[in-house]
Amino acid sequence: MSALLATPEFTRLLNPVNRPPKGFDPSRDLPEGFLEFFLPLHRDFTPRQQRLVLQRAEVLQRSLEGEKPTHRFPSDVVRNGWRIQLPEWCQDQRNQMTGPADDAELCVKMLNSGAPGVMLDLEDSCVNEWTHQQTAIANILACLRGELTYYDKKRQRTVVIQPSTTVIFTRPRGLHIHQAGLVPGELTSASLYDVARIFYSIDPAQLRHPFSIYIPKSESAEEALWWRDLFQTLARQRGLPHDYVKCMALVEAHPLAFQMEEFAYNLRDHLVGLDLGRWDYMASLIHFNLDDPDWVLPDRNTIPHDVPFFQNLRELMPEICHHRGILAIGGMTALYPSREDADLNARALAVLEKDKKNEADALMDGAWTGHPDQNAIAVAQFPYPNQLHARPKSNSRYPDLRPIPTGIGERTLKGTRAAVRTVIRYRHGVLSGNGASLLDGYMEDLATDRIYRLMIAQRVMHREFVTIRDENGHTVKHTPELITQLFDEELERLLRELPKDAPAEEAERFRRARQISEAMIVNGEFDPV
Repeated sequence: MSALLATPEFTRLLNPVNRPPKGFDPSRDLPEGFLEFFLPLHRDFTPRQQRLVLQRAEVLQRSLEGEKPTHRFPSDVVRNGWRIQLPEWCQDQRNQMTGPADDAELCVKMLNSGAPGVMLDLEDSCVNEWTHQQTAIANILACLRGELTYYDKKRQRTVVIQPSTTVIFTRPRGLHIHQAGLVPGELTSASLYDVARIFYSIDPAQLRHPFSIYIPKSESAEEALWWRDLFQTLARQRGLPHDYVKCMALVEAHPLAFQMEEFAYNLRDHLVGLDLGRWDYMASLIHFNLDDPDWVLPDRNTIPHDVPFFQNLRELMPEICHHRGILAIGGMTALYPSREDADLNARALAVLEKDKKNEADALMDGAWTGHPDQNAIAVAQFPYPNQLHARPKSNSRYPDLRPIPTGIGERTLKGTRAAVRTVIRYRHGVLSGNGASLLDGYMEDLATDRIYRLMIAQRVMHREFVTIRDENGHTVKHTPELITQLFDEELERLLRELPKDAPAEEAERFRRARQISEAMIVNGEFDPV
């Protein structure tokens, strides 16, 4: 792989920190009074966030040295008979539509889809860049007030949000992300800024139900205390009940899968459910087992949806959630329907139905989708508004959450090439301002990019122990030089596929995306940024 990938320019690109544009003045350019509201929060919560980030690195390093995450016996206080009372307004979450909050048209379409829940995303599907983030925050605030609109050019009319009981969740950026430019000479927590910025600007009287957050990327039960304290501090500053802010939380990091009950206990005054963020969870599972050649996964799209490392967690989550009175929500089906391609549309909806039926059979209460056409099918797979009454007939409280993926899928050169092509195209989308891109019929966001970067890295790392074959059945050793060759070939292919009248900057953007993507793999950049 090219030595050019270690230059200072690429180091800067690989460690992006969101910062406002030149000339930005927080006291002038943020809402009046916000900075005075925010600074005490920053002094309290940012140092704690930074300590949690360091703890994450330590846990990962221990795992790569052989001390893997494992079940731990809960403390007496966690084992006692506590239970969360689920509010009436979120009893039915059979489908939660999710999408980037910087896309006003999509936000309105999701809220008009009839889905019981909508998650407006500031994280994986939204580019971590100041302008996009501020547009997204403005859209979220308008959605919470029911005021967001978009102009439908095809029908030549303005589309508004229709009144409904849809629950609106906001997903802020995770604890691993820093925000620059708000406090001179200091980084602050992006999570803190996102939540505080939106909370500061809402009027509780205008909302249909309490302010709701979707917590991403947590890695330990201890991190739940950070969120708990933030929610209660915000409520106290506005004279609201301490439990005013409600939340759901994604389980998308391997260590958290072993601490779900403790996490729920720490957030018991706020939490209404847990969600299995399957694609980031797969990435995290690879990351925490990157040292182990037995964990070199097959090509992504040959891994069945009910593979044991998913299914065991998928069956454990409802047991823990229902025991404590909260919802268990399943993951995203990535294959996207198409109104232009009838065959793809039929295949996508059939996959969706099978996937959501599996989650309903595992006693999940709902799942995620990303397209309005998926809503009715997704909801239909769940027989009741929720399955809180249901408990598995036979289950283990401590199942194997790290079953080695043997006997499934294929490991092929074609799969590696597809991974290379996808990460180039995804990063091209990011450079073009898109946090999620429709690629080969799949709606791919940062989680997919992260999975593929890790898959390529592990195939190189364990090339002496793992067999990967080409289309003729020959073994192909995945050397760094081969990966560079694949990046070169796929870049050239993408450039050839550009329309003849494509502007020159489009080709340059692909070249830059190719360089950044390979550099991230070479430099071991596998965090979700």
